[in-house]
Formats: sequence, C-alpha cells, structure tokens
Amino acid sequence: MLLRLQNIILEKIATGQSLAETVDYLCREVETMTDDIVCSVLLLDEERRLRHLAGPSLPFEYTSAIDGIAIGHGVGSCGTAAFHGEPVLVEDIDAHDYWQPYKHLALPIGLKACWSTPIVASGKVLGTFAFYYRITRGPSDQERQIVNACVHLCAIAIERDQRMAERRRLADTDGLTGLPNRSRFNEVINEVSRRDADWALMLIDLDNLKMVNDTFGHGAGDDLIRIVAERMKQEAPSGMAFRLGGDEFAVIVPCLATTEPAALAETLISRIKEPADCGGHLIYPAATLGGARAGIERSPQQVRQNADYALYHAKERTRGRYLEYQVGLGTAIAKRFRSVQEVDQALRDDRIDAHFQPVIELATGRIMGFESLCRMIMPDGRLVAAAHFHEAMKDAHVAIEVTDRMLERITAAASEWQREGLEFSRIGINLSAADFHRGGLTRRIVDAFARGGLEPTSIVAEVTESVYLTPKDNVVAEEIHAMREAGIKVALDDFGTGFASLTHLLTVPVDIIKIDKCFVRRLADAGGGGIITKGLLDIAKGLGIWVVAEGIEELVQAEHLLSLDCKAGQGYFFSRPVDRDSVREMLEVSKNHLEWTRILREHNRQLFDKTG
Repeated sequence: MLLRLQNIILEKIATGQSLAETVDYLCREVETMTDDIVCSVLLLDEERRLRHLAGPSLPFEYTSAIDGIAIGHGVGSCGTAAFHGEPVLVEDIDAHDYWQPYKHLALPIGLKACWSTPIVASGKVLGTFAFYYRITRGPSDQERQIVNACVHLCAIAIERDQRMAERRRLADTDGLTGLPNRSRFNEVINEVSRRDADWALMLIDLDNLKMVNDTFGHGAGDDLIRIVAERMKQEAPSGMAFRLGGDEFAVIVPCLATTEPAALAETLISRIKEPADCGGHLIYPAATLGGARAGIERSPQQVRQNADYALYHAKERTRGRYLEYQVGLGTAIAKRFRSVQEVDQALRDDRIDAHFQPVIELATGRIMGFESLCRMIMPDGRLVAAAHFHEAMKDAHVAIEVTDRMLERITAAASEWQREGLEFSRIGINLSAADFHRGGLTRRIVDAFARGGLEPTSIVAEVTESVYLTPKDNVVAEEIHAMREAGIKVALDDFGTGFASLTHLLTVPVDIIKIDKCFVRRLADAGGGGIITKGLLDIAKGLGIWVVAEGIEELVQAEHLLSLDCKAGQGYFFSRPVDRDSVREMLEVSKNHLEWTRILREHNRQLFDKTG
C-alpha cells in the first residue's frame, strides 16, 4: 500500500500538480493507513517562519493560529524540529515544556501528542512532517517507515516546487535590476484591473541614459539603471515597480484611496534626482513621468495607452516632470501613434521606397544629381509622400529605420546606374536629428555606399535647419565635420526658415545651401523676396557655398533665378520625383533637362537677335 502511494505521489509531482494538492492527498492517504493519526505538513519560509501547507484533519482555527510562528528551541514540536534539523517527539503535550505556550490550541481539539520530523534536502530544512496523536504515545515501527517515506516524498515535491517557483521568478525578473519585468507587469496590471476599482499607472523614462552611456560607457549606464530601480522600489507600493526595458520603468498604484499618484510622482522624481555614483562618476539622474487613472475606464490596455500619451506629451513639453492624462490629450498624440504604426507596418512589408528628383544646373540644363525622397507605397498601390507621415518621423526609432531603408534603396539604385555607365554626379539623402544622435552616422553612410561600390563623394547629406541648429550639444556639428572630412557634401536644407543660420555657418560650415521654396515663390512679389534671395546668393558666393533653389514650379521663377546668378535648382517645373527606372530613362535620353535646354536655346537666340 505504501509503495502504491509513493508511485501516485511521484506521478503527481512529475505531471506538475500543485504542491498543496499533492501534499494534501498524501496526508489524507496516510491518515487512512493507521488509527489515531492526524497528519500535518508545514513549510519553512525565508524569514524562518512556519507556514501551513497541508493538514486536512486539522481545524482552520488551529492552522491559522500556528501559521507564521518563528522557529526556535522549545517552539512546540515542529518549531524545535525545524530549528535543530532533527526529529522531536513529545508524547504528552500537556506536560511537555515545548508545548506550554501552545497547548491551549492543541488540547481542546483532542491532540495529545506530536511527533515532528524535519524535511531536509541538500542540507537545508524545507519544512516539517508531523503526526499528531489523540492519545499520549509515540510512533510504532510501521509509522516510522511511513514517515520516512513521506518525508522523502515531501522533500522531492517541495524541491521541485521551489525550482519551478525560481524559474518563474527568473522569467518574471529583470536581470539587471531585480525588478519584475515586462512579462510580470502585464500579469499584475491585469490582476489589479480585475481586483481594484480605483487604480493608476505611471510610466517613467530616464532622461539622460544615452548621454551617460556615450560619455562614461555602458557600465556606468547599467549602474545608473540599477540605482534608479532601487530608489523606485523603495518608494513605490510593494512589488509594484517594474522595469519594462531599456530606460523604461512603470509603477502601478493599486489603491488611490491610500496613494495619490501626483504625490508619489513628486517623491519618485525627488529620489531619482539624488546624485548617484555610477562607475566612479558622479551622475545626476533625471526622469520624466506620465500617468493615468483607471476611473470609469478600467481596461488595462486603455489606461496604459493613456499613460503613454501623457508620457509622450511630458517628454515634449515638461521634461523632468510628471504629467497626468486628461481627456483630449491623446487626440494629437493618437494621430502620431497611428502614423508611427502605419510607417512601421510599411517597413515590415517592404513598402518604403526612394524616389528621385533631379537637381538642374540652370545655366546649361545639365542634370547635376538627385535628391532622394522617401515614399510609402500603400497596400492599394498609392504613393504617399513623406510630408504626409512626418508625424511618424518625429519618433526616433522610426526615423532611424527609414533612413537605413533609404540608404539601402539609394545605394542599390545608384550602383545599378553606375554599372550601366549613366552619369549622375551626386545623390542627396535627408537626415533627421535621430540619425545624428544614434552615433556613427558618417561611418554608416560611407559603409552603405561602399557596399554598392560607390564613393563618399557621390553623397550629399541634407540637414534641415532645425537639426543643424540643435542646441546644448556638439553632436551634429562634430558629425557634419566628420562627413566633410570623409568627402561627403553637406547641404543645409530649407535654408532661411530657421534662426541664426548665417552666424552658425561661421562655426559649422556646409558645402551647399538649399533656398526654401517660400523665397522662390515670392521672387516676383513687390516685397523683398527677390532682394532677400539675391542677398543670400551673394553671401553664399562669398563663403564659397553652392546654392540650390528648391520648389521651382514656373518658367518665370527659373529665369529669375538664373538672372540672379543662381547656379542650380529643382522643382516640378523640371521634374517631379520619379522612381529608379524613370531616372534611368532620364539619364539615358540626355544629360540635360530637355525642356529647359530648349527654353535656354530659345532665350539665347532671342537675346542674339536683339543685340544683332
């Protein structure tokens, strides 16, 4: 009978039945083997306290009373057995010293004696297995055999349960910080939303992790993450601080009646801002927080999205502070999110492509090169210009991925034209702030073109004034210098729409400025459009900078620019952006823009006729 019980218990352990159910079954079966026995199994927790696991014949009042008792010499039979790691037999509870503080619990329910055996594995006490007797006596030989088998089975079951619990803990724990990870966060937020009516979520982003990594190395960055995580753990509700990944953290506030999110946020910000020793460097951490309350909307997905909206808005408007979601805040941000998701899907579906608009030498009609322009191909085949998904490009990850895809497309097309003997001089690629702050931009561009057999001199890096004039750091300026050293031409795009560009050109020189189309449109106005454009051209000429006029849509604009001695231009008057095959046809037909060449010849002929 004992052998059959052993096999059943081992099968339950092997098939993953819960520890409590397995041990409860064991106790019930053992109680049927011998008369006058009440079986009990207690676990020993990390604080060295006894915790009730199984005791099917013991009343709830008794198991509740002994649950949580600290072990020690003289703490009943089980407390003493667990403390010393040796069996303890008390044949008379009423008379024994070990039981004097507890006999008022045992005697009224008919328990007269207790024999407790520690459950030991790998030299560690895991708990106790006890027989209570309803008469004053000790164990029989048969009972000793039963207990020996049961203690062994309990040790196997408890060890397996602890291993599984440790695996679950590791799977749910961030390795760097020891905080619960994203997987555990998803479980807890679902549990809280089902259990609590009023709860809140805060999302936290570290503001300076990249700077620490770039300046002091990733070891210092890891120290920063660990320190911030520990501070959050100390201030957040117990078990409710999580690391979602990278520099992203979350805190769940399960009860708004006891914790005000705004007050907790201020405490967190204050703690996080305390100086930190990171790899021997003194760092002043900073974080931005966004939060949302469940309220009527208890869906964890919606609360998470609202907190995301708040954090996104806080990072743009109130960096280093806490912002709580309000109705309406998500409208504009949701539009950007949709745009990001749309572009992200297009990247996955390989629907991001490069189109090319020629840059024309105005004096000859020669095609000098091309500006590459991003186009998204919709599932129905429609082409969408980058201007229609510019909101998505404000997301650094999307902007970087789009640039990488554009580099692939440009180099593939350009190497194809080169193999076919078609001359195109240079191709421009538009770069974002995210491309610069990612690091190693020059090397990535040069390597991409090298894989296509192209020289760096065939590249024009186009940078808008908003990127070019980035304050507070020298990342952009240093990268522009590195590009020019590598032979890449740098063009300042949308010139004239920003501030202080002229003075900035003295410290961060470029090779080309592209006059914004708003000036080209106003060339013929009675106002100062033409005067400003002439002034810009003269300044650029004095600095040795080439000028390209953007947005030429009419003949009169092209003629006016030529009369001002503008060297180059681009726009719909010459050509709309076209795909790589159309570029091939354009280059095969002629090196010159045919329509403009004809106009120039006609213009020159008329000029010759007038002058004789």
